[in-house]
Amino acid sequence: LNKGVLPRGYYALAEQVAGGRIPDVLTLQEIDNDRQIDDEPSGGTAVATEPPRVSISVRMEQALYAVKSNRLAIRRGSSDRVVALVEIVSAGNKGSQRDFKAFVDKAADAYHQGINLLIIDLYPPTSRDPQGIHGAIWGELGGEPYLAPPGKPLTLASYVGEPEFAAYVEPIAVGDILPPMPLFLSPTHYVNVPLEESYLAAVAEIPDRAREPLEA
Repeated sequence: LNKGVLPRGYYALAEQVAGGRIPDVLTLQEIDNDRQIDDEPSGGTAVATEPPRVSISVRMEQALYAVKSNRLAIRRGSSDRVVALVEIVSAGNKGSQRDFKAFVDKAADAYHQGINLLIIDLYPPTSRDPQGIHGAIWGELGGEPYLAPPGKPLTLASYVGEPEFAAYVEPIAVGDILPPMPLFLSPTHYVNVPLEESYLAAVAEIPDRAREPLEA
């Protein structure tokens, strides 16, 4: 993200997870209900001219207002304000009803405060999320029920916060190449995150002995 994906004036940092029910990244900044919206990004892609290329996009008719997670926060350099979060779902997020609910609640809470989200869920659905994590989050936000396409149980989902809640969803299966996913910096501008390239670059940094179980 920091090597040419994010436009000038934005940066990404891994966030420490302090635990608890409140999204810890949000407690590090004051969020004013009457805050002014930042200027539009000087980079990125405008939704109006080139909508994100995903299989499913949905919007709500009206804006209804975990632990062990892997999270990146995208911040505006001029104010250090969080504008987006990237959450990679872990096995721990689905390990118990408590942890699962905490993850969904954190996502919904961030969303309600106008923070855009990119959720990467590469774990099979459980009894707690039979349609994948997107079905659970979208339902928590008050959206229409979501049914995962047959044979595509894993989910990549990008959410746009206020003023209009929207989701861009790409269902995938084990073995699929990870497609680029939009990460919104504002309601009207996004950047495409090269997930497959990022994964391959990360794996290439793993020592051979530690990489063997991944390739078995």
